[in-house]
Amino acid sequence: MPESKRAEEWFDVVDEKDAVVSRATRREVHAHGLRHRAVHVLVFNRAGELFLQKRSSSKDTAPGAWDSSVSGHVDAGEDYDACAVRELREEIGLHVALAPRRRLRLPACPETGHEFVWVYRQEAEGPFSLHPEEIERGAWFAPAEITRLVRQRPAEFASSFRLIWQKLRERGEAPK
Repeated sequence: MPESKRAEEWFDVVDEKDAVVSRATRREVHAHGLRHRAVHVLVFNRAGELFLQKRSSSKDTAPGAWDSSVSGHVDAGEDYDACAVRELREEIGLHVALAPRRRLRLPACPETGHEFVWVYRQEAEGPFSLHPEEIERGAWFAPAEITRLVRQRPAEFASSFRLIWQKLRERGEAPK
C-alpha cells in the first residue's frame, strides 16, 4: 500500500547512544529530524554481485534512488535483528529463520536521515518477489561497478547507501 495510505507507523525515538527515550509517528520523526532506527541488508549472490533496489517514486525519502537490497525502519518495540528478518520478507520475499550477519553500524547522522543503522549481509540467488509499493525494480551489480557509478552519478543513489558503500570501502570490503 502506498505510504500515504498506510496506517500510521510508530518508531522508537532514541538518544545519542541509541537508547529509547520516547515514541513518535513516522511523520513526526521525519518532520522534526528525530533520531530513530533502521536496518539495511546487502544481499550478495555466489558470483559476488550485490542486489540493489531502485526505490519507488512514491517513497517519502530518496524516491527513485538506488539503495541497499533491503532497507527499512525498526518499528516501535522491535529490535534490529527482527526488523532485518521482517524487511527481507516484506521487500523482496526472502524468508530467513535468523537475522543475517551484522557487518557495520552507522551512527545517526544527516546522511542516514538521523537513523542509527545496522547493516547486514545475506547470501541469496533470487529470484526475488519485489514489493511494488516499495521497490520500482532491482538489479545485480558487480561491486566495482557500484563504486564507479557512485563516484560518477552519486545523486542516483540514496545518501544512506552512499555512506554504507564508503564505509565498506574504507574497511576494505568493497572495491575502491
